[in-house]
This record gives sequence, structure tokens and C-alpha cells, in this order.
Amino acid sequence: MTPLRMLHTESSLGWGGQEIRILTESAGFVQRGHSVKILAPRQSNIFKVAGNYGVEAVPCEMGGKNIPSLRATIQTLREHPADILLSHSSTDSWLGAIATRFISTPPPIIRVRHVSTGVPTNWPTRWLYSRAARHIVTTGEMVREQMIRVNGFPPEQITSIPTGIDREKFKPGDQLTARKKLGLPESGLIVGMVATMRSWKGHKFLLPAFAQMQDQQARLLLVGDGPVRGNIERQIAELNLKERVILVGNQENVPPWLQAMDLFVLPSYGNEGIPQGLMQGMLTGLPVITTRVGGIPEIVEDGQTGILLSPKDVPSLTNALNELLSHHERRQQMGRNALQVAQERFGLEIMLDRMEEIIRRIIAAP
Repeated sequence: MTPLRMLHTESSLGWGGQEIRILTESAGFVQRGHSVKILAPRQSNIFKVAGNYGVEAVPCEMGGKNIPSLRATIQTLREHPADILLSHSSTDSWLGAIATRFISTPPPIIRVRHVSTGVPTNWPTRWLYSRAARHIVTTGEMVREQMIRVNGFPPEQITSIPTGIDREKFKPGDQLTARKKLGLPESGLIVGMVATMRSWKGHKFLLPAFAQMQDQQARLLLVGDGPVRGNIERQIAELNLKERVILVGNQENVPPWLQAMDLFVLPSYGNEGIPQGLMQGMLTGLPVITTRVGGIPEIVEDGQTGILLSPKDVPSLTNALNELLSHHERRQQMGRNALQVAQERFGLEIMLDRMEEIIRRIIAAP
């Protein structure tokens, strides 16, 4: 098949699952022989690390929904022609949609929606999603259904394509070896969470639940960094958990940290599509405790691959932690179930195949 020229736009300066999906997908398509570029502000995290993924990043100052940013976007799009434009955040989606009106041969646009936050129902936003964009891709079916039900977008214009995870990279490993390698306690149970430290990820509810657990020898391993880290550190001190909570910040090589865990927890209370950390934990063979938020119930079967809770419910979270940590065989069986589901559904190639099919169909349409 003819190689494709793909152009992603991302105005966010932050770091999280959205940026990781863009880079992982882009790297996968580069390996398939396609040309992929990411337009992003020079100071953004995605721009800084794109080279580590083997993806070209093009600086484009998209600082806001304003004339200077629009001019920069128009100029950059003219300098980097593409077959398809994939936009990801609000600012770059607006800039890209308007900028393509000033280009002689504009690429069709696919708007990728990563979060479950509701899309406004006003007419400008409707134009952005249903007229400026040729197609919408969501990272979960719940987000797709919400946009059909609330916004009235045509079902045929929206496709749910969950994020794919590299099954060769994220897989079960020897727990003791991982702990020795990372300098973690070799004995005792470790509850783990891999997530950007944003308020809605629910760290502030996990900490008091963990503090009240029956097993006071268990450790809590928090992998990730972010804007509320200071709040989390203060809460750890207030709960007298400094000896039991291990903060390791962002980690480029995540699999060993997952392999060191006994249980994965993600107590999110909003904004989730389908969290990559959760999928990575399941591919590592970990049972999970999480919440009925966003697209999470699409991948976690309550009582089989993990435990689903209502968000912000500290007593229920404490009970769930006690239940799984005190029942070794149930925990192991849930982990085996989670691994089986993840291997069947979360593969990177599945995402790439589906994205490529959508892109080629959009390009070929009149």
C-alpha cells in the first residue's frame, strides 16, 4: 500500500496518556513505513520526547486561540503538506480547523477525543466536530455514545478505537527480580498506581483508604508526577505514611515497576477515556481496583478481572484493598483473568490496523 503522510497537532504542554498515545501510535506508523510528524509548541513535553520514539516533531507555537497562533499554524501546515491531519486538544483543533481554510490543498481532519468530559453543544463546537472534521475517533465506546446521545453527532461519523499497548513490552515478569532491580522491599505486599498526578486520578482518596488498611506492612508505590504532587506529599505527611508510600516520579521504563506490584489501583473520578496505566497493569497480569468512570467499565469486569467501585468512596476502597490483599488465590485468579482479556483486546497492532483503515477511508472519500 502507498505510504501515508500523517500530521498530528497537539497544543498541550502537559504529559499523560493522551501524549503517550500520540507518540506510541506515531512510532508504530513510522515502523510501518509511513511519514508521521507532530506539530507542537517547542516547550511542550511531547515535542521534547518525540525523538525518543523515533518521531519527528515540528515546532509550532500554538499558545492560544489567537491570531499569532493561527498565523503560525497556517505557515507550518503550508510547510508540511500531509494526507491527513489528526488533532487532539481544543486549541490545536480550532487552529487546525481554521488554518486549513487558508491552504490550497488542505488535508482532511480527524478529531481524536481522548477524555470523557462532555463536548459543548453550542453551534461553533458542532461545526468543529461535524463539519470541519471529516471523522471523530474516541478512545472508548462510552465517549462515542455520549457524543451521539448528547451532541447528536451521526453515529457513522464516530469510531471508538481504544489505545493499543505493546504486548511485548508490557507483560508479566518475575516479581522478586523486579524488586531487586528497583531497590524495592523484597518481601511484603505492594499496591501500585501508575498515573499522572492530576486531581481527578484520585490519589487523595487512595491515600486515606491505604492508611486504614488492615495490613500495615504493605507499601504503596506511586509512579508518575504532575501538578498535584505537592498536595499528595503533604497528605502523605498528614497521614503519617512516609514510611509506607514510595514516590518515584515519572519513569521512562514502566514495566519493571508494574512487575514489582501485587495489585494495581486507579481511583479516578472524572475525565477518563480508557486509561493506559490500567491497560498496562492488566497486561502485566495484575488484578485491578478502579472506578466506574468514563470508559473504564468497558475493560474491567467487576469480580472477574478486578473490582469496580463508585468514585470518591474511601470506605469501599479500603474494603476492596483488604479483600484482595488478604486473599492470595482470588488476587492471583483475577490477575490471570485480567491478563487474558488484555492480551485479546489491547494489542498495539489492533489500534494501528483500525486507525489506518479509518485514515485510508477518509482520504479516499470524495
